[in-house]
Amino acid sequence: MKRVIYSLYVDVPAKEHYGDSKIKYDTAEKASVTVNAFKKHYQKLIDSKKKYAKSIGADFVMFEYDLHYKTFERNFKKDYANNIGADFKMFENDNQYQTFERNFKKDFPMFTGYEIINFYKIHLLTELTKLYDEILYLDFDAVPLTDESFFEAWDLSKGICVYNNNDHVVKEKTIRHGIRSPSAKYFNCYAMLLDKGLNPRNDVINTGIIGGRKEDIIKLDFFGGFKDVIDLMTKLRSDNSGLYPQNILDMFRYDNETIFSYKKEVNKINIQWLDNKWHYFLDTQKFIPEDVKIVHAISKDFDLVWRRYA
Repeated sequence: MKRVIYSLYVDVPAKEHYGDSKIKYDTAEKASVTVNAFKKHYQKLIDSKKKYAKSIGADFVMFEYDLHYKTFERNFKKDYANNIGADFKMFENDNQYQTFERNFKKDFPMFTGYEIINFYKIHLLTELTKLYDEILYLDFDAVPLTDESFFEAWDLSKGICVYNNNDHVVKEKTIRHGIRSPSAKYFNCYAMLLDKGLNPRNDVINTGIIGGRKEDIIKLDFFGGFKDVIDLMTKLRSDNSGLYPQNILDMFRYDNETIFSYKKEVNKINIQWLDNKWHYFLDTQKFIPEDVKIVHAISKDFDLVWRRYA
């Protein structure tokens, strides 16, 4: 059984986080908090994942491309196929991400850098099925606080492990939330499923932590018919049928989690919901419970995380 943990870091400029969002909360100033926190805590965020992978006998792969100052030389597929045998492998590859980004911008010029990165992490999930049986993805701001093996705690033959944000969905049509809010993703997926004549009820999936076996990841077929999916999302953004009020349409964008939820329903994917121990959202609260296994610091309060980590 070959297992891997991977993460991804790309220094996306703050202005590229929210694109043409009309929501007043989606600002470059807000995004700069994330940009600066990642730079400040960069090495510890990598080291924490590296240490965890080693403790549970899994490989660790860190994918990154810094848009400002790094030059990358090694070729991912060549180096990894050789599989030199180290527990930790840093593939600093310029060409792979640049090619992915260039193709996306050519085909979908309306995508922001932030959106491309979040599609890239799903692309890597798919690519790693060529080399591994079981895969755990951790967002760069997700920090393991345990040496208990994720792969032993979760039987991945029962389905892909993700967290759902269903409790945070506001289903009132008068709402006006940000384009990344659970409500925005719910209504966007709802509209996509309804357009295809399917039951529009859906789960709002968070892809900050994903655990899956290769069979289910392949079955998800995230990029199958991708252009058709994006065309559908584009059509719905300017829907003039009167079915959706303008404030709902303003929340629609091109989100990997919306497509993940859509594909889950279309391709009938078995899902296991991560609990708060294995995906703990650190937001406005200022504490981390003792039983937390992986903390997802969406607040970017890494100083608090490191006090708990130590």
